[in-house]
Amino acid sequence: MKTEDMMKIDEAELAERLEFAVDVAEEAGKFILDYYQNTDLDIELKGDLSPVTEADRGAELLIREHIENKYPEDGVLGEEFPELESKNGIKWILDPIDGTKSFVHGVPLFGTLIGMECDGELLIGVSRFPALDEVMYAAKGQGAWWKIDGNEPRKAQVKQNDQLSQSVFCTTNYARWDKIGRKDALDKLCSGTLLTRGWGDCYGHMLVATGRADVMIDPELNAWDAAALVPILQEAGGHFIDWNGKASIYSGQGLSVSDAMKDTILEILAE
Repeated sequence: MKTEDMMKIDEAELAERLEFAVDVAEEAGKFILDYYQNTDLDIELKGDLSPVTEADRGAELLIREHIENKYPEDGVLGEEFPELESKNGIKWILDPIDGTKSFVHGVPLFGTLIGMECDGELLIGVSRFPALDEVMYAAKGQGAWWKIDGNEPRKAQVKQNDQLSQSVFCTTNYARWDKIGRKDALDKLCSGTLLTRGWGDCYGHMLVATGRADVMIDPELNAWDAAALVPILQEAGGHFIDWNGKASIYSGQGLSVSDAMKDTILEILAE
């Protein structure tokens, strides 16, 4: 399909699609919780030695089925199954359980991620934490929202602290910094910030989006780990970018940060 023939999404359609994504994420979360802290959970290792469970696969199939029923022309890229090509320039990007290692160990900081792009632009992001009953969601131009325990949603907003020494820094698996040869940057961030915590995966990024942390850095991720985060951080007044400062989900690295702290962090990562 030619670019000029691609589907264009107006504000009402975007809001409808966001509501759809929020509802589907909630349904997937209920499915996942049936397997959470289950001592009989069957865990397999994929080719990259990352774990996968029937909860991962079942949740992605559930989301895919809803998308294919509601929006049959849309494409789907997910972590667990082959990509479904788009017929209209719109693609959903899914991670049914971001933080499967946390999930299988009974740690509640795993999330379900649903992102949607149109003609390569990320327009919708949903990040739901089933075990916490907490969700953050956004659509381009419609703000970022944060809802806990079924209460009324409130605006999600990054902090605008510009002092590294007073900031909360989150990151994921420390071994990944060694893997890419950047432990020097990690050491500088740990020593230069007020508080460092390993609240990794999508949870750390959402702490930034909701103003509870200043910086979250992931030295290794995939497109499905990142797609939902871009609209949420942008609509919350911040950035989800790679280590070169670009809003890319395909570079393999991710940084969630406020505008006030962005240049400082990119400078450390570039050294």
